[in-house]
Amino acid sequence: MDTGVRDTGKSVWDGKGPKLHASSDVDGRSIGFILTNMSGVSENSAQKTFYLETFGCQMNAHDSEKVVGTLLQQGYRRVETVEQADLILYNTCSIRDKAEQKVFHRLADYKKLQAQGKKFGVLGCVAQQEGEKIFERAPHVSLVCGSASYRKLPEMLIQIEAGKRSTGLDDRQTDECFETEFTARTNPYRGYITIIEGCDKFCAYCVVPYTRGKERSRTSDSVLAEVRQMADLGYSEIQLLGQNVNSYKDPAGLGSGKKKTFAELLASVGEVHGIKRVRFTTSHPRDFGRDIVDAIDAVPTLCDHVHLPVQSGSTRVLDAMQRLYTRDQYLERIAWMKAAKREISITTDVIVGFPGESEAEFTATLDLLEEVGYDGVFSFKYSPRPNTPALTLDDAIPDQEKARRLEVLNAKQKEIQTIRNKKYIGQVIQVMVEGKNEVRKQWIGRTSQNKTINFTAPSHAALALGSYVSVLAISSFPNSLAGEMVV
Repeated sequence: MDTGVRDTGKSVWDGKGPKLHASSDVDGRSIGFILTNMSGVSENSAQKTFYLETFGCQMNAHDSEKVVGTLLQQGYRRVETVEQADLILYNTCSIRDKAEQKVFHRLADYKKLQAQGKKFGVLGCVAQQEGEKIFERAPHVSLVCGSASYRKLPEMLIQIEAGKRSTGLDDRQTDECFETEFTARTNPYRGYITIIEGCDKFCAYCVVPYTRGKERSRTSDSVLAEVRQMADLGYSEIQLLGQNVNSYKDPAGLGSGKKKTFAELLASVGEVHGIKRVRFTTSHPRDFGRDIVDAIDAVPTLCDHVHLPVQSGSTRVLDAMQRLYTRDQYLERIAWMKAAKREISITTDVIVGFPGESEAEFTATLDLLEEVGYDGVFSFKYSPRPNTPALTLDDAIPDQEKARRLEVLNAKQKEIQTIRNKKYIGQVIQVMVEGKNEVRKQWIGRTSQNKTINFTAPSHAALALGSYVSVLAISSFPNSLAGEMVV
C-alpha cells in the first residue's frame, strides 16, 4: 500500500470501561464486539493503562482499532498522554524512511520514562522489518510485534507484564487474518473492514510483502456478517481495506455455498440494509477488472471514486518497478471507468526519481496526469527501503533532482485539480457531515467522489456528524469545494 492516513492516537476511554455490542455470524458463532462510548480517563485510575500512537496507512489505523480492543479486553485502559501510561506502544509504518525514523526519535525522547516502570512496544511494519535489532537500538523496548502476530498479543502482554521481552515476528507465512473479538472503533459512523492482508506483488521499491506477509483473505461470510453488525449499530459508511484490496480471493463461501469475487463482495456489502456508502482501497491495476466498474454502476451505494496507483507513466520504469502492467494496460482500466454510466472520480499514487528514471520518462508521467485528468494525486520521492530489489539498481537520482521533479509534478496536478473542481460549481451534491470549523462557521462534508466540501448552514440547523445533507457548490479550490446547505 502506497498512501494512507495518520491516526494520532488521542482518543481515550471513560472510567466505567467499554460498552460492548455483540452479535453472531451466519453459523451462530460470536463474530465479536464493537467497542464504543469513548471519553476521558482518570489519570489516577488503578487500572493498567496504555498509550498508542499510529503511523501510516488506513490498514495501520484499523489494525490499531483492533489492538486497542484487545488491550481493553485484557484489562488495560487507554490514556491521552505518554506520561499517564504504563505501556507505550507505537504502531509503525516503513513505507518511507521518514516515518520509520520518527518512531525511533519517539523512543529516544521517552527513554527516560523507563525509570518510572513504563514499558515500551513497537508494532507493525518497522517491528517486522527490524525485528530483534530494535532491542539493540532501543534497549528499553519490551515488545516487538509484526502485524501478522497481533492475534498473539494476549500471550505477549502476559510475558512483558512478568518483566520478560516478547517478540512476534515469525508469522509472515500464516494463512490467518487478524480477526479479533474486540474492535475499538474510533469513528461512530464510518468504519474500516480489512478483507485481505499481506501482498504477493513484490514491487521493486516496496517493503510490504516483507513486513506484512503473503496475501490472505477473509471469507465473504465473515466480512458480510461484520458489515451487518456495523449497520445494526448505526454505521452508514464502510471502507474495505487491503494492501491490494481487489486481489481478494474468497477462501470459502460458508453460508452461501459460493465463493465471491471482489466485485461480487463489493456489491453485496453495498446491498446491506442501512449502508449508504461503500469505499475500498487500495487497488492494484493488475487485478482491477471491468466487473468492478460494472458493480459501481449497478449499486448506488458504492462510491463513485477509485484510487488506482499508477506510480509512473513510463512502461520501462513500470517494468523496472515490477508493477506487472504497462502504461497502455493501465490506461485501458482508466477507459473502463470513463465509459461508466456514473462519473467516477479517479485518484492515484506517483513515485518520482525511481533509479534510472530519465527526464523523458518523468515527462511521460506528467503527460499521463494530463491524459487521465486525476482528481487527486499522492506523490512521493523514491525512498530506498531495506530488503527491496530496487536497492541493487544503478543510476540513483540525486535528492535535489527528485525534489525538483516532485515540485513540478505537484504544480501540474494542482492546475488539473483547479480545472476539474470548477465543473462542480452550481451542482447540488449529497455530502456526509464530518465536522465543523467553528472559526469559519463552516461545516465540513465529504462527497461520494471523496471530495471535501466546506459549507454554511442556517444558524438554526442542528447537523449531526455522520448525517447526510444536500449542498449547493458555489466555489472551488484545488483541494476542496465550498458551498451552502440546501434547505
